Amino acid sequence: MPARHKRLNRPKIVVTAATITLAAAVVIALPQANAANTATEADPTASPTETLRSKASIPGTAWAEDPQTGQVMVTADSTVKGDKWNTLMSTVGSIGTDKVRVQRAPGKFTLLAEGGDPIFSGNSRCSLGFNVTTNTGAPAILTAGHCVTAARRWSLTQGGTPVATARQSRFPGTGDFALLTYDNPNTRAPSTVDTGGGRIVQIRRAAAATVNQRVFRMGSTTGLRNGRVTALGATVNYPEGTVTGLIQTTVCAEPGDSGGSLFTQDGSAVGLTSGGSGDCRSGGVTFFQPVTTALAAVGAKISGT
Repeated sequence: MPARHKRLNRPKIVVTAATITLAAAVVIALPQANAANTATEADPTASPTETLRSKASIPGTAWAEDPQTGQVMVTADSTVKGDKWNTLMSTVGSIGTDKVRVQRAPGKFTLLAEGGDPIFSGNSRCSLGFNVTTNTGAPAILTAGHCVTAARRWSLTQGGTPVATARQSRFPGTGDFALLTYDNPNTRAPSTVDTGGGRIVQIRRAAAATVNQRVFRMGSTTGLRNGRVTALGATVNYPEGTVTGLIQTTVCAEPGDSGGSLFTQDGSAVGLTSGGSGDCRSGGVTFFQPVTTALAAVGAKISGT
């Protein structure tokens, strides 16, 4: 697969990442809450994530619990500034520095539409995440939900004859996934990930991610990349809407990698690329839809299992 591709004109729902100069993520020291920086105190009966959701669901922010410290790590991209930044800091200050940490992420959280083993619909391009089999035995594709908000019929080549149709999807809300069934019920849909150079990884099972797990991602824009899982159950506030229940990682990604496969070296399907910030030259933060949750929701399993 090529390392880069010509960018296509995409539907309005897809946000194109601007050119970004990255720096290391910066952890922000939080002031103690006081009358000057918070209008209302946090509800003492509410969890930190409940307070953040009700008072600071700002596009460009994300949060997940750090399992090592028990604190909630809030990440803010470069668009969170001015009144938005003040609102965020006021909210986390009211929760308390012992419960919340804040860090800055370079660039802008975007939905990384276009990549993986490409699938096309008009001028839209996304990734084939994993081939799956529905509970009725039909061959199908699992990909990102935000990919199919503007298109239902998909081909395997640009301008080619459509071969699959979107049947179920979720985005935004409690996930970012979609099921496309192949129009030909006799389609052979191997349970593999093409990692380039004639190499493939046999996908043998779906598995839940674990913190600090080493994982691999495949996308047609940036090829094969790897990193580690840093948090589970992340909430991400994209400009297009809030998505919950995602996997947070250090794996880089760029526009063109959306919907693609997140997997382990031993052949476990773990996630589908959703979005994030940064690039693969300097790093960033990327979020993934858990495969196990998506399969359960659409009624499917990894092909061949």
